[in-house]
Amino acid sequence: MHQLLQQLTGGDRRSIGNVEDVIRDVKATPALFGVLLDGLAANDPLVRMRSADAIEKISAHQPELLQPFKKLIIRLAGQTRQQEVRWHVAQIIPRLALTIREKSRVADILFDYLDDGSKIVITFSLQALSDLAIEDKRLRPRVVQVFKEFTASGSPAIKSRGRKLLDKISRL
Repeated sequence: MHQLLQQLTGGDRRSIGNVEDVIRDVKATPALFGVLLDGLAANDPLVRMRSADAIEKISAHQPELLQPFKKLIIRLAGQTRQQEVRWHVAQIIPRLALTIREKSRVADILFDYLDDGSKIVITFSLQALSDLAIEDKRLRPRVVQVFKEFTASGSPAIKSRGRKLLDKISRL
């Protein structure tokens, strides 16, 4: 395992471990960003979770770092069952420059995430679907329908988020 990923081992899921140190290292040496992507497929669930966290935080300020890894991110997004990775991937996906076909694929993945048991995964997936629908009007009818369902039957937090996102999309 790469030294960068070794910094993400240990502890438990309630801690972010040395994610901030890893972020600092990757910002100093952007070529290490690909190592974090390798961490999404690591055997250790803590490394996967913390790699996803670091990728999300770095890409919030440097989304261009994601683009060379777009196909890998989409593939891993469709394969992962780990909730912590899913919620970070849902945040990451709208930062990618996607083709029409890729948008359709990631929308399908995000719609699948709406069946996840984690309310955080659902909330970030709703946000990502909203972001994609704002960019691509072909996705809007399906997204609007799902948002209506969630505002009728979701948890209070999900209902509230769904109403806000639905209102935003409806004004387009």
